[in-house]
Amino acid sequence: MSTTKYTPRLAKRYKDEITSALVKQFNYSSVMQVPRLTKICLNQGVNGANSDKKLVDIAVVEMTAIAGQKAVASHAKKAISNFKLREGMPIGTRVTLRADRMYEFLDRLVSVSLPRVRDFKGINAKGFDGRGNYTMGIKEQIIFPEMEIDKVTRIQGMDITFVTTAQTDEEALALLTALGMPFKKAEVKEAK
Repeated sequence: MSTTKYTPRLAKRYKDEITSALVKQFNYSSVMQVPRLTKICLNQGVNGANSDKKLVDIAVVEMTAIAGQKAVASHAKKAISNFKLREGMPIGTRVTLRADRMYEFLDRLVSVSLPRVRDFKGINAKGFDGRGNYTMGIKEQIIFPEMEIDKVTRIQGMDITFVTTAQTDEEALALLTALGMPFKKAEVKEAK
């Protein structure tokens, strides 16, 4: 019986090709300086969750299917009377992916889901936070192949945050581009 451990395609590519390319590009003295992806956070606010509690439960099931890992409901931190919101009410869902699941999700996002977006011309390169992390928004959860369009009751968007160890946005942009993120070409030139 063989005991070979499964390694995601992108994780293997990062280890074999991307690290050496980034060392050359940024003149790192050690391979340990090369930025790496540490986690991917998916976050979805559920509109109308304060009036219908089942919407959050449906969103948790959908997010679990998309991420391949159990999603949890996120709760309001404080009460806001104008929104009829009380402290502790469920208002959205979230899930954090690390290690193999993170690379598998990124692979599915880049190769299958993003090309399914209507009129897709690349993703915006202006979502960096100045510390090497990147956040992007998706308007429809139905771009993921895990979603059965017949069973989707309402179209929801979500935020996806890529947390890296990069010190600058330029390093993070190079890392995510090497991992296959399809940034718009004109914006990549402006970001540098």
